[in-house]
Amino acid sequence: MQETIDLIVKYGYVILFLYSLGGGFVALVGAAVLSYAGKMDLIASIAVAIVANFLGDLLLFYLARYQKQGMMPYLSKHKRKLAYIHLLMRKYGSIILIVKKYIYGLKTLVPFAVALTNYGFIKFSLYNALGAILWGVSIGLAGYFLGEVILRGMDLLGQYPYLAPIFIFILFGGIWIWLKKVSTKSKGK
Repeated sequence: MQETIDLIVKYGYVILFLYSLGGGFVALVGAAVLSYAGKMDLIASIAVAIVANFLGDLLLFYLARYQKQGMMPYLSKHKRKLAYIHLLMRKYGSIILIVKKYIYGLKTLVPFAVALTNYGFIKFSLYNALGAILWGVSIGLAGYFLGEVILRGMDLLGQYPYLAPIFIFILFGGIWIWLKKVSTKSKGK
């Protein structure tokens, strides 16, 4: 385990950058917890994640806008999701570009969907930057301040590995119940 931690600390910022190009939630939380443990720098971790997250979405926007032919095989598989994102953009506007940073599954599709419209590149870049900053700071600080809890939980799972499936079952069960509750409320509106 110590070898893995040493490897992550050695290449942590590179791993964080590469992982954050496509999302980065888990990597940023991991870097924040390592910052809490004194193995990485919190401000550097947050900055790396913000820059990578911003650049990743900018690249997706660019590919969909200017390399449309090459992206069509991928985009054609997600027509319904792209149409749904267009509806969300009409209903909520540019705030979707910020909120999507926190929602798994929307992170990569929103830049594609927005790029297929006449939404301006500079406007997209500004909202993308704001979203990346808010996302990086909030997730980074949350991971840092929950560092003790996360480290204790990992120690507990290391001592009692049979608790891991129970923990995963409770975690995913809670998420499933929450999503079902949220989707039921939105259907009733």
